[in-house]
Amino acid sequence: MLEKMSPNQRLLVAVALSVIFFAGYTAIFPPAQLETKETSQNTALKQNNAQTSFEDRVVEAVVGHDISQEEEQLPASLSNDIVRITNKDFILKIDTLGRISSKELLQEKFNDLDGKHAQLIPAFATKPLFIRFADPDLNKEASSVAYTTSKKEIVLNGQAQKVTLTQKLSKLTVTKELTFYADGHYDAVVSLSQNKRYFIYLGQRPEITEQMMTVSGAMVYTDDELVTIIEDGDAEGRKVFSGVELISAFDQYAATIMYGFSKETNIIIERDREDNPVVYFDALQTMSFHGYVGQKEYKVLKNIKPVLTNAIEYGWFTFASKPLFQFLTWLHDIFGNWGWSIVALTFIIRFILYPLTYKGMMSMQKIKKISPQIKELQAKYKGDPQRMNKAVMDMYKKHNANPLGGCLPMLMQIPVFFAIYRVLLNAVELQGAEWILWIDDLSRMDSFYVLPILMGASMYYQQRLTPNNFTDPMQEKVFKFLPIIFTFFFITFPSGLVLYWFVNNLFSIGQQFIVNAQFKNANDAEEALAHTKKANKKLEKKDTEDKND
Repeated sequence: MLEKMSPNQRLLVAVALSVIFFAGYTAIFPPAQLETKETSQNTALKQNNAQTSFEDRVVEAVVGHDISQEEEQLPASLSNDIVRITNKDFILKIDTLGRISSKELLQEKFNDLDGKHAQLIPAFATKPLFIRFADPDLNKEASSVAYTTSKKEIVLNGQAQKVTLTQKLSKLTVTKELTFYADGHYDAVVSLSQNKRYFIYLGQRPEITEQMMTVSGAMVYTDDELVTIIEDGDAEGRKVFSGVELISAFDQYAATIMYGFSKETNIIIERDREDNPVVYFDALQTMSFHGYVGQKEYKVLKNIKPVLTNAIEYGWFTFASKPLFQFLTWLHDIFGNWGWSIVALTFIIRFILYPLTYKGMMSMQKIKKISPQIKELQAKYKGDPQRMNKAVMDMYKKHNANPLGGCLPMLMQIPVFFAIYRVLLNAVELQGAEWILWIDDLSRMDSFYVLPILMGASMYYQQRLTPNNFTDPMQEKVFKFLPIIFTFFFITFPSGLVLYWFVNNLFSIGQQFIVNAQFKNANDAEEALAHTKKANKKLEKKDTEDKND
Protein backbone atom coordinates (compact mmCIF):
# COMPACT_ATOMS: atom_id res chain seq x y z
CA MET A 1 0.00 0.00 0.00
CA LEU A 2 2.77 2.42 0.94
CA GLU A 3 4.55 1.70 -2.32
CA LYS A 4 1.50 2.83 -4.30
CA MET A 5 1.28 6.13 -2.38
CA SER A 6 3.36 9.14 -3.26
CA PRO A 7 5.55 10.73 -0.59
CA ASN A 8 3.19 13.67 -0.22
CA GLN A 9 0.23 11.34 0.09
CA ARG A 10 2.00 9.53 2.91
CA LEU A 11 2.79 12.90 4.45
CA LEU A 12 -0.88 13.78 4.29
CA VAL A 13 -1.79 10.53 5.99
CA ALA A 14 0.75 11.17 8.76
CA VAL A 15 -0.60 14.66 9.42
CA ALA A 16 -4.20 13.45 9.27
CA LEU A 17 -3.43 10.72 11.80
CA SER A 18 -1.97 13.29 14.19
CA VAL A 19 -5.10 15.45 13.87
CA ILE A 20 -7.34 12.42 14.45
CA PHE A 21 -5.27 11.52 17.51
CA PHE A 22 -5.70 14.95 19.07
CA ALA A 23 -9.40 15.10 18.25
CA GLY A 24 -10.01 11.59 19.56
CA TYR A 25 -8.10 12.22 22.77
CA THR A 26 -10.05 15.43 23.36
CA ALA A 27 -13.35 13.61 22.86
CA ILE A 28 -12.39 10.84 25.25
CA PHE A 29 -10.75 13.06 27.88
CA PRO A 30 -12.54 16.43 27.78
CA PRO A 31 -11.20 19.21 30.03
CA ALA A 32 -12.93 19.50 33.36
CA GLN A 33 -15.21 22.46 34.00
CA LEU A 34 -13.87 25.08 36.35
CA GLU A 35 -15.97 26.04 39.35
CA THR A 36 -16.60 29.64 40.28
CA LYS A 37 -15.14 30.36 43.70
CA GLU A 38 -17.30 32.27 46.17
CA THR A 39 -15.44 34.48 48.58
CA SER A 40 -17.96 35.65 51.14
CA GLN A 41 -17.46 34.57 54.75
CA ASN A 42 -20.95 33.07 55.07
CA THR A 43 -20.48 30.97 51.93
CA ALA A 44 -17.10 29.77 53.19
CA LEU A 45 -18.66 28.55 56.45
CA LYS A 46 -21.35 26.64 54.54
CA GLN A 47 -18.71 25.08 52.32
CA ASN A 48 -16.65 23.98 55.31
CA ASN A 49 -19.68 22.29 56.88
CA ALA A 50 -20.34 20.52 53.59
CA GLN A 51 -16.63 19.60 53.33
CA THR A 52 -16.74 17.78 56.64
CA SER A 53 -19.89 15.93 55.65
CA PHE A 54 -18.32 14.95 52.33
CA GLU A 55 -15.15 13.73 54.05
CA ASP A 56 -17.18 11.54 56.36
CA ARG A 57 -18.94 9.91 53.42
CA VAL A 58 -15.62 9.37 51.59
CA VAL A 59 -13.97 7.84 54.64
CA GLU A 60 -16.97 5.58 55.17
CA ALA A 61 -16.35 4.17 51.70
CA VAL A 62 -12.59 3.83 51.93
CA VAL A 63 -12.04 2.79 55.55
CA GLY A 64 -15.25 0.94 56.22
CA HIS A 65 -16.27 2.89 59.37
CA ASP A 66 -19.88 3.17 60.42
CA ILE A 67 -20.65 6.88 60.23
CA SER A 68 -23.47 8.16 62.40
CA GLN A 69 -25.88 10.85 61.27
CA GLU A 70 -24.62 13.12 64.05
CA GLU A 71 -21.13 12.85 62.62
CA GLU A 72 -22.28 14.19 59.28
CA GLN A 73 -23.37 17.49 60.82
CA LEU A 74 -20.48 18.96 62.78
CA PRO A 75 -20.91 22.22 64.68
CA ALA A 76 -20.26 25.38 62.68
CA SER A 77 -17.48 26.30 65.10
CA LEU A 78 -15.46 23.34 63.84
CA SER A 79 -15.23 24.93 60.38
CA ASN A 80 -13.33 27.98 61.62
CA ASP A 81 -9.66 28.59 60.86
CA ILE A 82 -7.39 28.80 63.87
CA VAL A 83 -3.96 29.39 62.27
CA ARG A 84 -3.00 31.76 59.46
CA ILE A 85 0.47 31.45 57.85
CA THR A 86 1.47 34.16 55.40
CA ASN A 87 4.38 35.40 53.33
CA LYS A 88 4.66 37.46 50.17
CA ASP A 89 3.61 34.54 47.93
CA PHE A 90 0.78 32.76 49.77
CA ILE A 91 -1.72 32.59 52.61
CA LEU A 92 -2.18 29.18 54.25
CA LYS A 93 -4.83 28.40 56.85
CA ILE A 94 -5.41 25.55 59.31
CA ASP A 95 -8.88 24.83 60.67
CA THR A 96 -10.11 23.52 64.02
CA LEU A 97 -9.94 19.91 62.80
CA GLY A 98 -6.16 20.31 62.35
CA ARG A 99 -6.37 20.26 58.56
CA ILE A 100 -4.79 22.55 55.99
CA SER A 101 -8.07 24.13 54.97
CA SER A 102 -6.84 26.53 52.29
CA LYS A 103 -3.81 27.88 50.49
CA GLU A 104 -4.15 31.00 48.39
CA LEU A 105 -1.42 31.98 45.92
CA LEU A 106 -0.87 35.74 45.86
CA GLN A 107 1.25 35.95 42.71
CA GLU A 108 -0.75 37.35 39.81
CA LYS A 109 0.82 34.99 37.26
CA PHE A 110 -0.85 32.05 39.02
CA ASN A 111 -4.34 33.57 38.88
CA ASP A 112 -7.15 31.35 37.61
CA LEU A 113 -8.99 31.97 34.35
CA ASP A 114 -11.35 34.37 36.14
CA GLY A 115 -8.41 36.50 37.25
CA LYS A 116 -8.78 35.50 40.91
CA HIS A 117 -6.01 34.28 43.19
CA ALA A 118 -5.48 30.55 42.78
CA GLN A 119 -6.85 28.44 45.63
CA LEU A 120 -4.95 25.16 45.89
CA ILE A 121 -7.20 23.34 48.37
CA PRO A 122 -10.53 22.38 46.76
CA ALA A 123 -13.69 23.37 48.58
CA PHE A 124 -15.45 20.00 48.62
CA ALA A 125 -12.84 17.33 49.31
CA THR A 126 -10.63 15.83 51.99
CA LYS A 127 -7.95 18.18 53.28
CA PRO A 128 -4.24 17.57 53.92
CA LEU A 129 -3.45 16.30 57.45
CA PHE A 130 -7.03 15.11 58.00
CA ILE A 131 -7.04 12.26 60.56
CA ARG A 132 -9.43 9.34 60.83
CA PHE A 133 -9.41 6.74 63.57
CA ALA A 134 -10.20 3.07 62.99
CA ASP A 135 -12.24 3.02 66.23
CA PRO A 136 -15.66 4.50 65.29
CA ASP A 137 -16.38 5.77 68.83
CA LEU A 138 -12.99 7.46 69.07
CA ASN A 139 -13.41 8.85 65.58
CA LYS A 140 -16.82 10.28 66.48
CA GLU A 141 -15.35 12.06 69.46
CA ALA A 142 -12.39 13.36 67.42
CA SER A 143 -14.78 14.85 64.86
CA SER A 144 -16.47 16.95 67.55
CA VAL A 145 -13.48 18.25 69.53
CA ALA A 146 -11.55 21.24 68.21
CA TYR A 147 -7.77 21.52 68.18
CA THR A 148 -6.03 24.27 70.11
CA THR A 149 -2.96 26.05 68.75
CA SER A 150 0.25 27.50 70.12
CA LYS A 151 0.12 30.33 67.55
CA LYS A 152 -2.70 31.97 65.65
CA GLU A 153 -0.65 34.04 63.23
CA ILE A 154 2.66 33.22 61.54
CA VAL A 155 4.53 35.47 59.10
CA LEU A 156 7.31 33.72 57.17
CA ASN A 157 10.10 36.22 56.51
CA GLY A 158 12.76 33.75 55.48
CA GLN A 159 13.05 31.61 58.61
CA ALA A 160 10.95 28.53 59.25
CA GLN A 161 8.40 28.74 62.04
CA LYS A 162 6.73 26.07 64.12
CA VAL A 163 3.17 25.71 65.38
CA THR A 164 1.80 23.01 67.69
CA LEU A 165 -1.79 21.82 67.37
CA THR A 166 -3.33 19.82 70.21
CA GLN A 167 -6.58 17.87 70.39
CA LYS A 168 -7.50 16.60 73.87
CA LEU A 169 -9.97 13.74 73.78
CA SER A 170 -11.39 11.93 76.81
CA LYS A 171 -8.80 9.15 76.72
CA LEU A 172 -6.34 10.34 74.09
CA THR A 173 -4.32 13.42 73.14
CA VAL A 174 -3.40 14.12 69.52
CA THR A 175 -0.47 16.46 68.84
CA LYS A 176 0.58 17.88 65.47
CA GLU A 177 3.89 19.73 65.37
CA LEU A 178 4.10 21.56 62.04
CA THR A 179 7.09 23.56 60.80
CA PHE A 180 6.42 25.78 57.78
CA TYR A 181 8.92 27.14 55.25
CA ALA A 182 8.67 30.07 52.85
CA ASP A 183 9.06 27.82 49.78
CA GLY A 184 5.77 26.07 50.55
CA HIS A 185 6.91 22.85 52.21
CA TYR A 186 6.46 21.81 55.83
CA ASP A 187 7.67 19.24 58.34
CA ALA A 188 5.08 17.28 60.30
CA VAL A 189 5.28 15.18 63.45
CA VAL A 190 1.95 13.64 64.48
CA SER A 191 1.83 11.79 67.77
CA LEU A 192 -0.76 10.10 69.99
CA SER A 193 -0.56 9.80 73.78
CA GLN A 194 -1.32 6.08 73.39
CA ASN A 195 -1.21 3.67 70.49
CA LYS A 196 -4.38 3.66 68.38
CA ARG A 197 -4.84 2.81 64.74
CA TYR A 198 -5.41 5.90 62.62
CA PHE A 199 -4.94 7.27 59.10
CA ILE A 200 -3.55 10.54 57.75
CA TYR A 201 -4.89 11.89 54.47
CA LEU A 202 -2.97 13.50 51.65
CA GLY A 203 -5.98 15.57 50.60
CA GLN A 204 -7.59 15.88 47.20
CA ARG A 205 -5.88 17.50 44.26
CA PRO A 206 -6.05 21.21 43.38
CA GLU A 207 -8.64 22.22 40.81
CA ILE A 208 -7.36 25.35 39.09
CA THR A 209 -6.38 25.09 35.44
CA GLU A 210 -6.87 22.15 33.13
CA GLN A 211 -6.44 22.02 29.37
CA MET A 212 -6.67 19.39 26.68
CA MET A 213 -4.52 16.30 27.26
CA THR A 214 -3.47 17.26 30.78
CA VAL A 215 -3.44 14.56 33.45
CA SER A 216 -4.94 15.02 36.91
CA GLY A 217 -5.36 12.60 39.78
CA ALA A 218 -3.00 10.87 42.22
CA MET A 219 0.57 9.64 41.93
CA VAL A 220 2.72 7.23 43.93
CA TYR A 221 6.48 7.21 43.35
CA THR A 222 8.36 4.30 44.93
CA ASP A 223 12.02 3.74 45.77
CA ASP A 224 12.41 1.47 42.71
CA GLU A 225 11.63 4.55 40.55
CA LEU A 226 8.24 3.18 39.58
CA VAL A 227 5.53 5.79 38.98
CA THR A 228 1.89 4.82 39.44
CA ILE A 229 -0.69 7.36 38.30
CA ILE A 230 -4.39 6.94 38.93
CA GLU A 231 -6.36 9.54 37.02
CA ASP A 232 -9.61 11.03 38.19
CA GLY A 233 -12.49 8.78 37.26
CA ASP A 234 -10.22 5.73 36.93
CA ALA A 235 -9.81 4.66 40.57
CA GLU A 236 -10.70 1.00 41.07
CA GLY A 237 -10.82 -0.53 44.53
CA ARG A 238 -8.00 -0.52 47.04
CA LYS A 239 -4.32 -0.36 46.15
CA VAL A 240 -1.58 -0.60 48.78
CA PHE A 241 2.04 0.54 48.26
CA SER A 242 5.18 0.31 50.38
CA GLY A 243 8.68 1.67 49.90
CA VAL A 244 7.11 4.95 48.82
CA GLU A 245 9.21 8.07 48.20
CA LEU A 246 6.33 10.48 47.61
CA ILE A 247 2.61 10.69 47.09
CA SER A 248 0.94 13.47 45.14
CA ALA A 249 -2.55 14.67 44.29
CA PHE A 250 -2.11 16.95 41.29
CA ASP A 251 -3.65 18.88 38.46
CA GLN A 252 -1.99 20.59 35.49
CA TYR A 253 0.25 22.98 37.42
CA ALA A 254 -0.19 22.40 41.18
CA ALA A 255 0.08 19.51 43.62
CA THR A 256 -0.40 18.45 47.21
CA ILE A 257 2.59 16.27 48.07
CA MET A 258 3.70 14.22 51.08
CA TYR A 259 7.07 12.50 51.33
CA GLY A 260 9.77 11.29 53.71
CA PHE A 261 7.95 8.16 54.90
CA SER A 262 9.63 5.11 56.37
CA LYS A 263 9.94 2.22 53.93
CA GLU A 264 7.38 0.21 55.93
CA THR A 265 4.64 2.83 55.68
CA ASN A 266 1.60 1.52 53.85
CA ILE A 267 0.24 4.03 51.36
CA ILE A 268 -3.38 3.28 50.47
CA ILE A 269 -5.39 4.53 47.51
CA GLU A 270 -9.15 4.09 47.46
CA ARG A 271 -11.84 5.66 45.34
CA ASP A 272 -14.56 8.11 46.24
CA ARG A 273 -18.10 8.01 44.89
CA GLU A 274 -16.99 9.64 41.64
CA ASP A 275 -14.18 7.09 41.14
CA ASN A 276 -11.53 9.70 41.95
CA PRO A 277 -8.49 8.52 43.95
CA VAL A 278 -8.34 9.17 47.71
CA VAL A 279 -4.85 8.77 49.18
CA TYR A 280 -3.99 8.18 52.84
CA PHE A 281 -1.51 6.19 54.91
CA ASP A 282 -1.53 3.95 57.96
CA ALA A 283 0.23 6.03 60.62
CA LEU A 284 2.37 5.10 63.63
CA GLN A 285 1.86 6.32 67.18
CA THR A 286 4.51 8.92 66.38
CA MET A 287 4.65 9.70 62.68
CA SER A 288 7.21 11.98 61.01
CA PHE A 289 6.95 13.06 57.38
CA HIS A 290 7.06 16.12 55.15
CA GLY A 291 4.60 17.86 52.89
CA TYR A 292 4.29 20.47 50.15
CA VAL A 293 1.31 22.35 48.77
CA GLY A 294 2.07 24.52 45.78
CA GLN A 295 2.92 24.84 42.12
CA LYS A 296 5.05 22.16 40.46
CA GLU A 297 8.01 24.45 39.78
CA TYR A 298 11.03 22.34 38.94
CA LYS A 299 13.68 24.42 40.73
CA VAL A 300 11.54 24.88 43.84
CA LEU A 301 10.92 21.14 44.15
CA LYS A 302 14.55 20.32 43.41
CA ASN A 303 15.79 22.74 46.08
CA ILE A 304 13.44 21.21 48.65
CA LYS A 305 14.44 17.65 47.76
CA PRO A 306 15.47 16.38 44.30
CA VAL A 307 13.15 13.36 44.44
CA LEU A 308 10.18 15.76 44.43
CA THR A 309 10.86 16.63 40.79
CA ASN A 310 9.32 13.24 40.00
CA ALA A 311 5.99 14.79 40.94
CA ILE A 312 6.19 16.65 37.62
CA GLU A 313 4.76 14.18 35.17
CA TYR A 314 3.97 14.31 31.45
CA GLY A 315 1.77 11.26 31.03
CA TRP A 316 2.87 8.50 28.69
CA PHE A 317 5.51 10.77 27.07
CA THR A 318 7.39 11.41 30.32
CA PHE A 319 10.42 9.42 29.12
CA ALA A 320 11.00 11.98 26.35
CA SER A 321 9.40 15.08 27.86
CA LYS A 322 11.33 15.07 31.13
CA PRO A 323 14.84 15.38 29.57
CA LEU A 324 13.46 17.90 27.06
CA PHE A 325 12.20 20.10 29.89
CA GLN A 326 15.51 19.85 31.74
CA PHE A 327 17.28 20.92 28.55
CA LEU A 328 14.79 23.77 28.08
CA THR A 329 15.50 24.88 31.65
CA TRP A 330 19.22 24.89 30.89
CA LEU A 331 18.56 27.10 27.86
CA HIS A 332 16.47 29.42 30.02
CA ASP A 333 19.43 29.83 32.37
CA ILE A 334 21.36 31.09 29.32
CA PHE A 335 18.74 33.30 27.64
CA GLY A 336 16.72 34.36 30.67
CA ASN A 337 13.53 34.24 28.59
CA TRP A 338 11.30 31.21 28.06
CA GLY A 339 10.21 32.36 24.59
CA TRP A 340 13.74 32.64 23.23
CA SER A 341 14.57 29.36 24.99
CA ILE A 342 11.78 27.68 22.99
CA VAL A 343 13.20 29.21 19.80
CA ALA A 344 16.66 27.91 20.66
CA LEU A 345 15.30 24.46 21.52
CA THR A 346 13.51 24.32 18.18
CA PHE A 347 16.70 25.26 16.33
CA ILE A 348 18.71 22.58 18.15
CA ILE A 349 16.09 19.89 17.43
CA ARG A 350 16.01 20.88 13.75
CA PHE A 351 19.80 20.83 13.66
CA ILE A 352 19.90 17.31 15.12
CA LEU A 353 17.24 16.09 12.67
CA TYR A 354 18.78 17.92 9.72
CA PRO A 355 20.63 14.93 8.18
CA LEU A 356 17.41 12.93 8.15
CA THR A 357 15.37 15.91 6.97
CA TYR A 358 17.89 16.66 4.23
CA LYS A 359 17.75 13.11 2.89
CA GLY A 360 13.96 13.20 2.95
CA MET A 361 13.79 16.51 1.09
CA MET A 362 16.32 15.36 -1.50
CA SER A 363 14.38 12.13 -1.96
CA MET A 364 11.21 14.12 -2.62
CA GLN A 365 13.05 16.19 -5.24
CA LYS A 366 14.32 13.05 -6.95
CA ILE A 367 10.86 11.49 -6.96
CA LYS A 368 9.41 14.68 -8.42
CA LYS A 369 12.03 14.56 -11.17
CA ILE A 370 11.29 10.98 -12.15
CA SER A 371 7.51 11.23 -11.63
CA PRO A 372 6.82 11.47 -15.41
CA GLN A 373 8.70 8.21 -15.92
CA ILE A 374 6.84 6.62 -13.01
CA LYS A 375 3.52 7.61 -14.59
CA GLU A 376 4.62 6.05 -17.87
CA LEU A 377 5.44 2.80 -16.09
CA GLN A 378 2.12 2.83 -14.25
CA ALA A 379 0.30 3.33 -17.57
CA LYS A 380 2.39 0.68 -19.32
CA TYR A 381 1.78 -2.02 -16.68
CA LYS A 382 -1.71 -0.93 -15.66
CA GLY A 383 -3.10 -4.43 -16.02
CA ASP A 384 -0.23 -6.12 -14.16
CA PRO A 385 0.22 -4.61 -10.66
CA GLN A 386 3.04 -6.98 -9.74
CA ARG A 387 5.20 -6.02 -12.74
CA MET A 388 4.27 -2.36 -12.27
CA ASN A 389 5.43 -2.34 -8.62
CA LYS A 390 8.69 -4.07 -9.57
CA ALA A 391 9.33 -1.60 -12.41
CA VAL A 392 8.58 1.37 -10.15
CA MET A 393 10.88 0.10 -7.38
CA ASP A 394 13.62 -0.52 -9.94
CA MET A 395 13.21 3.06 -11.10
CA TYR A 396 13.50 4.32 -7.52
CA LYS A 397 16.62 2.20 -7.03
CA LYS A 398 18.17 3.39 -10.28
CA HIS A 399 17.81 7.04 -9.30
CA ASN A 400 18.64 6.42 -5.61
CA ALA A 401 15.22 7.72 -4.53
CA ASN A 402 13.59 6.47 -1.32
CA PRO A 403 9.77 6.33 -1.59
CA LEU A 404 9.51 6.52 2.22
CA GLY A 405 12.08 9.26 2.61
CA GLY A 406 9.61 12.08 2.07
CA CYS A 407 7.28 11.22 4.96
CA LEU A 408 9.92 9.90 7.37
CA PRO A 409 11.03 13.37 8.58
CA MET A 410 7.39 14.24 9.30
CA LEU A 411 6.85 10.97 11.14
CA MET A 412 9.99 11.66 13.19
CA GLN A 413 8.70 15.10 14.15
CA ILE A 414 5.32 13.85 15.43
CA PRO A 415 6.68 12.15 18.62
CA VAL A 416 9.00 15.12 19.18
CA PHE A 417 5.98 17.40 18.82
CA PHE A 418 3.98 15.36 21.35
CA ALA A 419 6.90 15.38 23.81
CA ILE A 420 7.31 19.15 23.52
CA TYR A 421 3.54 19.58 23.70
CA ARG A 422 3.50 17.84 27.08
CA VAL A 423 6.47 19.91 28.27
CA LEU A 424 5.00 23.26 27.29
CA LEU A 425 1.54 22.31 28.57
CA ASN A 426 2.69 21.14 32.01
CA ALA A 427 5.51 23.61 32.67
CA VAL A 428 4.16 25.97 35.34
CA GLU A 429 7.24 28.09 34.66
CA LEU A 430 5.53 29.36 31.51
CA GLN A 431 2.68 30.88 33.52
CA GLY A 432 3.03 34.64 33.23
CA ALA A 433 6.23 34.22 31.20
CA GLU A 434 6.61 36.99 28.65
CA TRP A 435 8.22 36.65 25.24
CA ILE A 436 7.99 39.79 23.13
CA LEU A 437 5.42 42.50 22.41
CA TRP A 438 1.89 41.19 23.01
CA ILE A 439 2.90 37.69 24.18
CA ASP A 440 2.87 38.15 27.96
CA ASP A 441 1.90 34.62 29.03
CA LEU A 442 3.29 31.62 27.14
CA SER A 443 0.98 29.24 29.02
CA ARG A 444 -2.16 30.80 27.52
CA MET A 445 -3.51 31.27 24.02
CA ASP A 446 -2.59 34.30 21.93
CA SER A 447 -5.59 36.56 22.53
CA PHE A 448 -4.83 38.46 19.30
CA TYR A 449 -4.47 35.22 17.23
CA VAL A 450 -1.27 36.54 15.65
CA LEU A 451 0.92 33.50 16.34
CA PRO A 452 -1.64 30.95 15.04
CA ILE A 453 -2.10 33.00 11.86
CA LEU A 454 1.66 33.28 11.36
CA MET A 455 1.95 29.54 11.97
CA GLY A 456 -0.72 28.81 9.33
CA ALA A 457 0.83 31.25 6.84
CA SER A 458 4.28 29.70 7.28
CA MET A 459 2.81 26.23 6.85
CA TYR A 460 1.13 27.34 3.61
CA TYR A 461 4.36 28.87 2.27
CA GLN A 462 6.27 25.74 3.22
CA GLN A 463 3.80 23.72 1.14
CA ARG A 464 4.42 26.00 -1.83
CA LEU A 465 8.15 25.32 -1.61
CA THR A 466 7.79 21.57 -1.09
CA PRO A 467 7.66 19.48 -4.29
CA ASN A 468 4.56 17.37 -4.76
CA ASN A 469 3.26 14.95 -7.35
CA PHE A 470 -0.39 14.46 -6.45
CA THR A 471 -2.35 12.44 -8.98
CA ASP A 472 -5.69 12.81 -7.20
CA PRO A 473 -7.08 16.40 -7.40
CA MET A 474 -9.18 15.85 -4.25
CA GLN A 475 -6.13 14.86 -2.21
CA GLU A 476 -4.30 17.93 -3.47
CA LYS A 477 -7.18 20.19 -2.41
CA VAL A 478 -7.34 18.62 1.05
CA PHE A 479 -3.58 19.02 1.40
CA LYS A 480 -3.83 22.71 0.52
CA PHE A 481 -6.50 23.21 3.20
CA LEU A 482 -4.30 21.77 5.97
CA PRO A 483 -2.75 25.16 6.90
CA ILE A 484 -6.25 26.55 7.50
CA ILE A 485 -7.26 23.48 9.52
CA PHE A 486 -4.12 23.66 11.63
CA THR A 487 -4.56 27.41 12.17
CA PHE A 488 -8.00 26.89 13.74
CA PHE A 489 -6.68 23.84 15.55
CA PHE A 490 -3.86 25.84 17.17
CA ILE A 491 -5.89 28.94 18.09
CA THR A 492 -6.63 27.73 21.64
CA PHE A 493 -3.19 26.17 22.21
CA PRO A 494 -0.75 27.80 24.63
CA SER A 495 1.36 30.49 22.96
CA GLY A 496 4.54 28.61 23.82
CA LEU A 497 3.45 25.60 21.80
CA VAL A 498 2.30 27.67 18.82
CA LEU A 499 5.62 29.52 18.97
CA TYR A 500 7.47 26.21 18.72
CA TRP A 501 5.49 25.07 15.68
CA PHE A 502 5.79 28.47 13.96
CA VAL A 503 9.57 28.58 14.44
CA ASN A 504 9.75 24.93 13.36
CA ASN A 505 8.01 25.92 10.11
CA LEU A 506 10.47 28.78 9.58
CA PHE A 507 13.41 26.40 9.89
CA SER A 508 11.68 23.97 7.51
CA ILE A 509 11.27 26.78 4.98
CA GLY A 510 14.94 27.68 5.31
CA GLN A 511 16.01 24.07 4.88
CA GLN A 512 13.70 23.67 1.88
CA PHE A 513 15.28 26.74 0.26
CA ILE A 514 18.74 25.22 0.76
CA VAL A 515 17.70 21.80 -0.55
CA ASN A 516 15.90 23.26 -3.56
CA ALA A 517 18.96 25.36 -4.43
CA GLN A 518 21.34 22.42 -3.95
CA PHE A 519 19.15 20.11 -6.02
CA LYS A 520 18.88 22.72 -8.79
CA ASN A 521 22.64 23.23 -8.80
CA ALA A 522 23.24 19.48 -8.85
CA ASN A 523 20.68 19.05 -11.59
CA ASP A 524 22.20 21.90 -13.65
CA ALA A 525 25.67 20.40 -13.17
CA GLU A 526 24.37 16.98 -14.23
CA GLU A 527 22.74 18.45 -17.33
CA ALA A 528 25.89 20.43 -18.14
CA LEU A 529 27.98 17.29 -17.76
CA ALA A 530 25.59 15.35 -19.98
CA HIS A 531 25.68 18.16 -22.53
CA THR A 532 29.51 18.17 -22.45
CA LYS A 533 29.64 14.39 -22.90
CA LYS A 534 27.21 14.62 -25.78
CA ALA A 535 29.28 17.37 -27.41
CA ASN A 536 32.47 15.36 -26.90
CA LYS A 537 30.88 12.33 -28.52
CA LYS A 538 29.89 14.44 -31.52
CA LEU A 539 33.47 15.73 -31.81
CA GLU A 540 34.86 12.23 -31.50
CA LYS A 541 32.46 11.00 -34.16
CA LYS A 542 33.39 13.87 -36.46
CA ASP A 543 37.11 13.23 -35.94
CA THR A 544 36.60 9.56 -36.77
CA GLU A 545 34.67 10.42 -39.92
CA ASP A 546 37.39 12.90 -40.98
CA LYS A 547 40.06 10.27 -40.52
CA ASN A 548 38.11 7.74 -42.55
CA ASP A 549 37.71 10.29 -45.35
